[in-house]
Amino acid sequence: MFDHVFRPGTLGRLRLPHRVVMGAMHLNLETLGDGGAALAAFYAERARGGAALLVTGGTAVSPEGAGGPGYGVAGEPAHEEALRRTAAAVHEAGGLIALQLFHAGRYALPGAPGTDGGPGWAPSPVASRFTRTTPRELSGPRIAATVEDFARAARRAVELGFDAVEVMGSEGYLVNQFTAPLTNRREDEWGGDPERRRRFPVAVAAAVRAAVGAGFPVLFRMSGADLVEGGTPREDVGALAVALAEAGVDALAVGIGWHESPVPTVQAQVPAGTWATYAKDVKRALRAGGHGALPVIASNRYSRLAQVDEVLAAGDVDFVALARPFLADPEIVAKSRAGRPDTVDVCLACNEACIDRSFGTERVSCLVNPRSGYEAEFPLTVRERRGRYAVVGAGPAGLEAARTLARLGQEVEVFEAESEPGGQFRWAARVPGKEDFGETVRHHVRELAGLGVPLRLGHRVGHRDLAYLGGLDGIVLATGVLAHRPDLPGAALPHVLDYQQAFADPEALGPRVAIIGGGGVGVDLAHLLTADPQLKRTPEAFLARHALTAAGAGGRDAALAPRTTSAVPRQVTVVRRGRRMGAGIGPSTRWVVLDELRSAGVRLLTETGVEEITREGVVVRDAGGGTELIAADHVVLATGQEPERDVAVTLRHAGVPFEVAGGAAGTGALNAVRATAEGLRAAHRLLDGR
Repeated sequence: MFDHVFRPGTLGRLRLPHRVVMGAMHLNLETLGDGGAALAAFYAERARGGAALLVTGGTAVSPEGAGGPGYGVAGEPAHEEALRRTAAAVHEAGGLIALQLFHAGRYALPGAPGTDGGPGWAPSPVASRFTRTTPRELSGPRIAATVEDFARAARRAVELGFDAVEVMGSEGYLVNQFTAPLTNRREDEWGGDPERRRRFPVAVAAAVRAAVGAGFPVLFRMSGADLVEGGTPREDVGALAVALAEAGVDALAVGIGWHESPVPTVQAQVPAGTWATYAKDVKRALRAGGHGALPVIASNRYSRLAQVDEVLAAGDVDFVALARPFLADPEIVAKSRAGRPDTVDVCLACNEACIDRSFGTERVSCLVNPRSGYEAEFPLTVRERRGRYAVVGAGPAGLEAARTLARLGQEVEVFEAESEPGGQFRWAARVPGKEDFGETVRHHVRELAGLGVPLRLGHRVGHRDLAYLGGLDGIVLATGVLAHRPDLPGAALPHVLDYQQAFADPEALGPRVAIIGGGGVGVDLAHLLTADPQLKRTPEAFLARHALTAAGAGGRDAALAPRTTSAVPRQVTVVRRGRRMGAGIGPSTRWVVLDELRSAGVRLLTETGVEEITREGVVVRDAGGGTELIAADHVVLATGQEPERDVAVTLRHAGVPFEVAGGAAGTGALNAVRATAEGLRAAHRLLDGR
């Protein structure tokens, strides 16, 4: 199985047992002040799970190069202590690890330790929509000093025990900024034409190579396509690849897009393998330049090793880097190699606990695996004492609580009032691009079965269960939420449904639908109701739809042309009282979803209140005081949720310890990330008596 994945390969002097590299992720573990305990535990678990070469998140080569306050800086004693401990832990676990050398450039966020508090530094003072600041222009001496910063950080990587380094030259950070006409408007030796624009990345590569010596592996992550107007031209990408090869790098990893790109690159809406075409372009350029043997590493939007095997089988790519899939399941390689890919916990590409958090200071984790980033706090150690526990509710919080208890050696039984498990994930899995939410439920159910955990479906816990419950050591209450019914005139009319009813049978809704409530649930429902069944979700269709070819940059204006009316199943209007449509959806995903809704002809009304619901539709009032009747065959209420707490009364009568998790604990700031994290923590609180 996966013959192409499990072929040995080499990166410089490193001999790897397979073709999967764990790509770099900023984790916000780097500056926790715990001596590197969390960072080391995180990477060691992935090494034990089969990741042969791991690339760390970026270590800033200087204080001004830090992306924000959560970044470690080369030369800082506390950070280097954490790095040394991490490298040793990975080696003890049987893996290899590369340190990524990083400089944010104009993407530096204020507040990084050691900076002067001003904006970042860049080739030219071009404002950034990502940071909402205008960077300062690097002088010639500062550029030379920055090249030496990369070299000095590379030397420290060798001394700290790392097996390789990777230069971060992609995703719109400093090195990449030098190659793009948009951000490099210089007319000196560092800009003005393609050759001078690539002088900085080549100088960095050469300096790093000289610093670490001829035999030490140097990887370079370059941009295959910036996906911004004024980004690095296609022909310059190929020329840069050849120049880097001649500067002595051992492999080229190919990244995609900038944080300011109007084209989604890592979201669930991007089909697997979409960006392989750009990595193949780099390989073709290397061959044409006489460097065809140099390994090329593809990346972005792979969640399963079957997808990786497919792109490797097609040729032109030597390795594939996976990042978020190792958050979801540290054992993705080991399980797949053992012939059990169906037991892998699949990354949802939801970005909620990983990418969205990485731009702030909160610890990066994972929706489907809330232990990610917390391995040191929640070790998978079977407890000496075996107790008997029940979990009430088989939604995301309950399933996580049950598997946590079972993994720790406890006897567990799960009760679910509905006829199928999954809770809110059942509805999410119906939304285009979110189908893998259903796979998460299936995975957890399979895992529970393998752990010997009975799942009692259609069993609503009540007073008849008191005798059984009273004999347990503890219970996790994870009964989820009920749809909130607002007190609106006309809300009891027969054509008014709550969102759970609408998700359960969307085909029953008429051609005109008004959704009251524009949070994540309302937006998801609008997406489901307007999904084009003829829309192909293939890499080729995605590239064409976003006006992309291997030569093009794409753009928001051209990316999503409105669909023809015949392709839209329904006319949908979403009404929200607040100013922000889709509030609660993560920032890296929200804009993608809203763009798709607009292209489908969905009418999105913000700062609009509902006066009443009539048989003809919904009467609304806008911010200016004007009223309008929105004609609707059905009106759907997506106006919030209420905790399902009836079972709590029964549990109090049982007289046993219980913990509440997910929606049952409260609906404030409720999302799936919070639910699964609370399921994990509720299980540990019961076991620890807290």
